[in-house]
Amino acid sequence: MRVLVTGGAGFIGGAICERLTARGDDVVVLDSLAAHKEPPEHLPDPVELIVGDLGDEEAVRRAVEGVDAVCHQAARVGLGVDFDDVSDYVADNDGGTANLLRALWRRSFTGRLVVASSMVVYGEGRYRCPEHGDVRAEPRRRDDLDEGRFEPRCPRCGTGLAWAPVTEDARLDPRNVYAATKVHTEHLSSLYGRESGAAVCALRYHNVYGPRMPRDTPYAGVASIFRSALESGAAPRVFEDGAQTRDFVHVDDVARANLLALDSPWSGACNVASGEPRSVGDMARALAAGFSGAPEPVVTGEYRLGDVRHVVAAPDLAAEALGFRAETGFAAGMAAFAHDPLR
Repeated sequence: MRVLVTGGAGFIGGAICERLTARGDDVVVLDSLAAHKEPPEHLPDPVELIVGDLGDEEAVRRAVEGVDAVCHQAARVGLGVDFDDVSDYVADNDGGTANLLRALWRRSFTGRLVVASSMVVYGEGRYRCPEHGDVRAEPRRRDDLDEGRFEPRCPRCGTGLAWAPVTEDARLDPRNVYAATKVHTEHLSSLYGRESGAAVCALRYHNVYGPRMPRDTPYAGVASIFRSALESGAAPRVFEDGAQTRDFVHVDDVARANLLALDSPWSGACNVASGEPRSVGDMARALAAGFSGAPEPVVTGEYRLGDVRHVVAAPDLAAEALGFRAETGFAAGMAAFAHDPLR
């Protein structure tokens, strides 16, 4: 099978390429290499690398020639700095996806399309009120956050809410620019599938970590930011009270989920998660434990308005539809990540 991996030189894309080439697939990568000074050494030798971004019509046209399947990983990721990033996110994520889909349409592609999405499409996760059952948590207010009131409350009675695993049929409710572009990526790809007859699967990654994760930038994941702090001898700075709940999933598991999705005829969206929810504070402490003499994490009470409190995935649909269950546990994964090479 000939597979195009957009963003294949990146953190997740590179792990996918390694697995594809290891099993004998013919892999072509389209990557701007904007995050690299030169072609990265981790790309396997058999990979055909086309240097260009999704705004380069000729590069995209060449990349889609003759492919049987597409694994679309290229995107501008993370929360960014502030709303001034909006045009860059929309151009790279919405516009880039549109350019890719147009190129596929022009060559009458009806193969398999797997799209990288994210847990951020849900906004706040799923919540339950003791009196009113499942309720939708409203966006948190700045004055509450300023006073350290981080937990969402029931919009009907004001009682504190308990989180519950969020399933793929939950209402999409993006609460930052990156999240909005990921929703649009899913929608555009689904429309392409309906119009073309291609089978489309969107994988909603939860908090991915592991080797070659981008280090200390405004767009890096929190695990990478904490890891960079520890390497420099500084304490990780944990926002809010550290009790924010997430699902941290290893990049090896995410790459394996992509291969399962490429091999499956199933269409729709699936959570890609470990099934082991942990708090951000737990993660910071687990990483610090991997460094001899490292300072303890510091809980700062700071916040970012676009952040959400709890997002925990229900992993059952991915197991049923794709046969995917994570294999790397939290303790082992974080112990290894403390010493994994970063990019």
